[in-house]
Amino acid sequence: MLAAHGVTHTGRRATNEDSMLVDAEIGLFVVADGMGGHNAGEVASALAVRTLHDFLSAEDSHSPHALAEGLRQANDEILTTAEAIPEYEGMGTTVVTALARGDRLVYGSVGDSRLYLWRGGQLTQLTQDDTWISRVLPADALGTPDALEHPMRHVLTKVVGVRGDLQPSVGDCRLEPGDALLLCSDGLHGTVDDAAIAQALEGDATVEAVAQHLVDQALAGGATDNITVVVIRKD
Repeated sequence: MLAAHGVTHTGRRATNEDSMLVDAEIGLFVVADGMGGHNAGEVASALAVRTLHDFLSAEDSHSPHALAEGLRQANDEILTTAEAIPEYEGMGTTVVTALARGDRLVYGSVGDSRLYLWRGGQLTQLTQDDTWISRVLPADALGTPDALEHPMRHVLTKVVGVRGDLQPSVGDCRLEPGDALLLCSDGLHGTVDDAAIAQALEGDATVEAVAQHLVDQALAGGATDNITVVVIRKD
């Protein structure tokens, strides 16, 4: 059994360009962080979430390949919409998605929205950020003060909806009883560090309470971006 809950907040922005999906019935969870003028960011993120849900709801295969194809379908849908509506030109979105069925988790990402796994007292980031700084710096340098304050830290190298030849990053792993998962936009992980995330996930609080607590921490930490989190626990 999966328990899951999502919370999204505008932060200090005028609008919320994040979108999310929590569908515990089919085990599909998505967080998308949109970008683009004329409210196009929220259009891009909503299109990505809807396309993934439509595609994977009808897809029998539970595999990294199927998830990658769903992300490519979302990419195509955003590009087609942007071509048809001039004010949406250049819109795009990050996406992180997890498909949990039985004891297997399949996940995929494009951009810098993240998926974390908490298991047995240890927090692991399952996805890798598609950013300029993560490409240039070694993994053990990404959490240093210099990296966290680098002017290029938010520059994305992959976005859903910008190029036609999207190559999503996908993977899979086994799910175990007691595991907790967190999908989040950079409005959370850009403000709340891994130690605080681990502390929030390790207790026995409900998924609703944990999700709200993490958003509250981001707001208290001065987050200016939209904040979206989805928390999942496997019984």
